[in-house]
Amino acid sequence: MTDSEQNPFASRIDLSTLQMAVTEIRQEVRKLIVGQEKMVQLMITAILADGHILLEGVPGVAKTLGAKLLARTFKADFSRIQFTPDLMPSDVLGTSIYNAGKGTFEFRRGPIFSNLILIDEINRAPAKTQSALFEVMEERQVTVDGTTYPMDEPFMVIATQNPIEQEGTYQLPEAQLDRFLFKINVGYPTLEQEKTILSEFHTRKSRTDLSIIKSILDSKKVDSFRSAVREVHIGEDLLDYIARIIDLSRNHPALSLGGSPRASLAIMTSSKAFAAIEGRDFVTPDDIKTVVNPVLRHRIQLTPEREMEGMTTDTAIEKLIEAVEVPR
Repeated sequence: MTDSEQNPFASRIDLSTLQMAVTEIRQEVRKLIVGQEKMVQLMITAILADGHILLEGVPGVAKTLGAKLLARTFKADFSRIQFTPDLMPSDVLGTSIYNAGKGTFEFRRGPIFSNLILIDEINRAPAKTQSALFEVMEERQVTVDGTTYPMDEPFMVIATQNPIEQEGTYQLPEAQLDRFLFKINVGYPTLEQEKTILSEFHTRKSRTDLSIIKSILDSKKVDSFRSAVREVHIGEDLLDYIARIIDLSRNHPALSLGGSPRASLAIMTSSKAFAAIEGRDFVTPDDIKTVVNPVLRHRIQLTPEREMEGMTTDTAIEKLIEAVEVPR
């Protein structure tokens, strides 16, 4: 009798290496970030699910630092783009430069040509520059002057934005928001975490040395882990559960815009990744509940009446989850 026959709950996929890598990444990030465990966990989930991340929070809650530290755990190319109101699409994608010696135009690649790209304050660039990200975030390629340039894998965008400043910012187009797998709300630390932050920063003599972060993942490992995540089992009843949540979001009286098919695919893929992180090769309803909020909060819109009443998208999502029967 095989192990799987003796124990029906035994994992059919070896996830031990994946779990070990996730543990090591968390340990590396903890060297410089206190708390924000949920942010780190969801960022790792997004990496395994091959999705982009939007981090939103007030200044000073480690959004940019978290993205930098995650990048340091990769043995891959990293670039940072600071979005500003005067940034042009060519500043992101690249531009064709005339080579006088050859008498031809040559394409000079922009900073988007990297493996992990941090876009800081993404909502400070106008719609023209935002639109430059549409193709590359969805199709992993850039088309300039009729020529298509594919991106090297892994390719991942981590963007940050500040929700409280309105002057000099632009609302992200819905089509662009839909290309982010997660929108992660980054909150304040607790009182005890705040004390620890002060103590550790004092011990480090007010310096943040990123060189102490070790690289854990390379492109081959990421590709291997993503392949394992795709093999994680999700039952038909759970696929129906996801579909019902999304369908209700399109017909809920509190919402003027519901989730797209891309949202349902995002819930399925990220719940598989979350299950793998937990060491399981099958998805549970709790995995789906964990990822529904970060997947949907930037994809749905409240009706004006509900906004005036003070309802938030997270509250609306909780109501969706409560209204849909959980599979047994």
